[in-house]
Amino acid sequence: MQYAGKWWGLIWGLLLGGAAQAAAPNTLRLLDSAAMTAYRAAYRRGSLAETQAVQAVLRQADQALKRGPYTVTDKKQLPPSGDRHDFVSQAPYFWPDPRKPGGRPYIQKDGLVNPESQQLKDAEHLSKLCEDVKALALAYYFTTRQPYAAHAARLLRVFFLDPATRMNPNLNFGQGIPGTAPGRSYGIIRTRHLVDVPEALGLLRGSPSADAALETGLKTWFRLYTRWLTSSELGREEGRSSNNHGTFYDVQLVSFALFTGDSALARRTIHTQTLPRLAVQLALDGAQPLELARTRPWNYTTMNLQGWVQLAVLARHVGVDLWHYSTPDGRGLRPAVAWFKPYLLSEKQLDRPDAAPANHTTILALYHHAAPHYPELEAALVLARYPDFIPTPWTL
Repeated sequence: MQYAGKWWGLIWGLLLGGAAQAAAPNTLRLLDSAAMTAYRAAYRRGSLAETQAVQAVLRQADQALKRGPYTVTDKKQLPPSGDRHDFVSQAPYFWPDPRKPGGRPYIQKDGLVNPESQQLKDAEHLSKLCEDVKALALAYYFTTRQPYAAHAARLLRVFFLDPATRMNPNLNFGQGIPGTAPGRSYGIIRTRHLVDVPEALGLLRGSPSADAALETGLKTWFRLYTRWLTSSELGREEGRSSNNHGTFYDVQLVSFALFTGDSALARRTIHTQTLPRLAVQLALDGAQPLELARTRPWNYTTMNLQGWVQLAVLARHVGVDLWHYSTPDGRGLRPAVAWFKPYLLSEKQLDRPDAAPANHTTILALYHHAAPHYPELEAALVLARYPDFIPTPWTL
């Protein structure tokens, strides 16, 4: 019986190893393949921190199994095109003007969300899709349980590929303003979470549910959306944005270009758009004046830094070291990350607090990712002040 136990142990180990190899995320771009593999190995060894983090992911994935599928075609209010497959949303910070008949055109109240805008569900469905697919893909990667992969694949097919429910690859009617414009370039920032889809597909590799047809179909959709981003007036206008909208435009363009095999577009975007943004967005001390001027300065500075860190991760795939790049006068990502240190250590406070509640989750995750590149950040000292924060290689 002892020999039988050893043989079964060997066979089980080979099966696990084969499954792990089949599911190896060799197509990851935002996620680090080596870090993910090491984390999975630690989880399978029963390491406490990794086990707790993965168990949290599994709980999220188990809830995701009960949700969806999501689609943009189930809305009651048609977009201006009359095509239910077109994404539509309303600018969240615009409210009826009490001085005008019918309140139109709406007026801006920066940072204050008009509940009316939340009645349109396309943006919410898109965010939930990306969130659930990411959780399901991670759960499959760590456990190789097929129900996770099957549901993730179903969500992706319904939202992007099935003729009856697919979203058209454009954002012609994003963040419209009643009485002013049916759609604006600013709506494009709502698709920034789509960068999680190629990563999820990489994590699902090895599952029969993530077959060649799914990958081919998604690459076609993302190729068409990338074409819209680069050729439409709204897309080009968003690319010219000086603040966080421009940052996340670059993130999407580079991510989608790498996913669809257009490394030339990814490289060109980094060199001609991303690098010049440093001088526009960052002060010499790393501050972000354009974001600090908003009514939610902490939220917007951390959000914009997230885009920059994502760009730094993506840029390495086209041979650009954005982590250590700086303008001739010293502006770069290094001082931009370090700028947050005294605030995280409670040595400084912003001159103006956010108009809505804010937290440190995003900046702590970014700090963790940036730490290997900048030893002077003293990440261990900073993160020790936030014991409830658990760093993981997939929180980016």
